[in-house]
Amino acid sequence: MFAWPSKQMLETLARVAPGTPLRDGLDRVLQANTGGLVVMGTGPHVDAICSGGFLIEAQLTPQRLMELCKMDGAVVLDEMGEFIVRANVHLVPDANILTTETGTRHRSAERVARQTGVAVLSVSKRLSLISVYRGDEKHILEPVERVLGRANQASSTLERYRARFDAVSASLSALEVEDLVTARDVLLVLQRGEMVRRIGEEAHVLLAELGTEGRLLRLQLEELSTGVDTELAFVLRDYAAPDRDPEEAFDLLCRVPTESLSDLAPLARVIGIPSSGVDVAMTTRGFRFLSRIPRLSDSLIRRIVDRFGSLQKILNASIGELEEIEGVGEVRALQIKEGLARLAESSILDRYG
Repeated sequence: MFAWPSKQMLETLARVAPGTPLRDGLDRVLQANTGGLVVMGTGPHVDAICSGGFLIEAQLTPQRLMELCKMDGAVVLDEMGEFIVRANVHLVPDANILTTETGTRHRSAERVARQTGVAVLSVSKRLSLISVYRGDEKHILEPVERVLGRANQASSTLERYRARFDAVSASLSALEVEDLVTARDVLLVLQRGEMVRRIGEEAHVLLAELGTEGRLLRLQLEELSTGVDTELAFVLRDYAAPDRDPEEAFDLLCRVPTESLSDLAPLARVIGIPSSGVDVAMTTRGFRFLSRIPRLSDSLIRRIVDRFGSLQKILNASIGELEEIEGVGEVRALQIKEGLARLAESSILDRYG
């Protein structure tokens, strides 16, 4: 199962991504076959485990990093990885800190990362690998070609799943207009949308590692992921049980194990219905439909939903009834009525062609 890196680890991956002087320097260390240990952070907690070495206080360049890594000790950089602070430093972390590593350099790197919380980079001479440690996390930097291949594969997968998500979302809209929605239709939208969201998150990790090599791919992935979170949030506002807070439901959706997303039962529990009730009829409150009308604020949408309670009643409301709602005048009421009519017509046409 894919382990999602923390925000701190993603920040570190961006700072060692291709195109940065730090990554260029690390690649040169690999090519020189010397190995190295780099600490990205300063302060009393780092100074407490540093012994010996000498001050550098110089801008980091790939050439300087490579030459300094030829010495036995560690190189200490600032947190951003832009300045060399110290070199030839002997690291003395707490030996009681548990480590899963066996090599001396990697054991020190993992213990320093766990003790200080800063990022530590270990360049393996024998394995020709760059390992990134931060806190309890570890990430191995793969060759750019391999990461780019995985990112392209993720992009193709995301494109397919986004098309499926758009299809079931459009189908749900048409069923809402006809008042023929079942829980299964709602759960399929949640299922496909959550799959798109997770593939996008995994691709985001790969893009962080690619740096400048992933510029064009980043634009494509952002376009494919746009709007999914918002759509899922509106679906939950429309269909979550009355005693289930939509934000709580979204959190529950995010915590459904990936291997369980193919089963609708866990998703049924997300919106607060029995797992055996996937074919029960459901009625939308209308949040998602109303959100597609231009210039309707969230507060106004909520007042409309509170007033009528369901999309069917909103569709059947007269202009005069809409005008009675606070913040809706004659012009706005006409805009809402016409907007709903256009959306209903286009939804039916999309479904039946």
